[in-house]
Amino acid sequence: MSLKRIAAIMRKELIQTFRDWQTLVLTLMLPILELFIIAYIGNFTVEHIPTVVADMSQDARSRDFISALTVSGFFDVHAYVGSEADVIRAIDDGVAQAGVVIPPHFAAQVERGSAQALIIIDGNDPFLVQSGYAAANAIAQTHGMALLLETAARQGMGGLGELPISTSTRILYNPNMTTVIFLVPGIVALVLQIQAITTAAMTVVRELELGTMEQLLATPARPVEIIIGKMVPGILVTGAIMAVILAIGILWFRVPFQGSVWLFIWLSLIFIISGLGLGLLMSTIAKNQRQAQQLSTLLMLITMLLSGVVYTRLTMPEIVQRVGDLIPATYFIRIARGIITKGVGMSFLWRDVVVLIIYAFVVVIISARTFKKRLD
Repeated sequence: MSLKRIAAIMRKELIQTFRDWQTLVLTLMLPILELFIIAYIGNFTVEHIPTVVADMSQDARSRDFISALTVSGFFDVHAYVGSEADVIRAIDDGVAQAGVVIPPHFAAQVERGSAQALIIIDGNDPFLVQSGYAAANAIAQTHGMALLLETAARQGMGGLGELPISTSTRILYNPNMTTVIFLVPGIVALVLQIQAITTAAMTVVRELELGTMEQLLATPARPVEIIIGKMVPGILVTGAIMAVILAIGILWFRVPFQGSVWLFIWLSLIFIISGLGLGLLMSTIAKNQRQAQQLSTLLMLITMLLSGVVYTRLTMPEIVQRVGDLIPATYFIRIARGIITKGVGMSFLWRDVVVLIIYAFVVVIISARTFKKRLD
């Protein structure tokens, strides 16, 4: 392997990269736009759900229950209707996304301990269902317990005012449960992989379509030297993107960076190399830029769904998790969240780091072997 030949290919790739400055600016701006879009819309806790109420009891107990729902901040009462059918009709018409049906004689049923209220939630939105279902159950249990203790105190059983078991919850690393703190490290990993793969996937097929492959094939450079030389500009561009989006996450979105910056930079470099190697492998397989774009889009979709950046991998079937293990972002997301959010070091991350190093080495070697020094 000749460093001189690698340097020559690097110089050629850098000139070609910076000559097309419009594409370079677009390459730098798109990840920033993606970061803002995902960070601002990626709130999985749905609050202020538009709600209609069918209160067929119209007594103090029913009004107290409706007040408990609205005070929670999860349900906003937009209208009152006369029946359960009217509630369902309002949800079907898009007037509301949740409904509360309180049967007649609700206060008397509360006194007997047999009161039931129906919460109807629009099932088209999974995040709405999760948030509404959890909130409705928690509010109903809290309100029911308060009524039970009130009844016990009224009957002279004041000792029931203290529950036999009490729990306190402490949430580590993200005590306010701010969604952006959870999302930004994963978004950094997602954007880096998408950018690295997309940038690298176009290199070889672009040479073929522009007719410059003949000049490259006329050089004495070996396939592995060509692959390494083509990766360096991608490392520089992707590294610059990483620095910008990480700075935006820390300075704009106020995501605390708990760990070592230098450790994150070095591990990011390994991740970028693995992503570029995977993109170059796709580039050597694709026959034209359209095929390379289609492969990149497919891999981007798989990364978003299976790497754990949005959906937890714990609930995925075993075979789906194994497919996700083939994606380098799966390992770097755990690294990014560990360093940025938790502040952990290599003693906790070494398994994912070893896998990324092996992944980067293997994918670069396969790319070099797949690369054909011919035009077919």
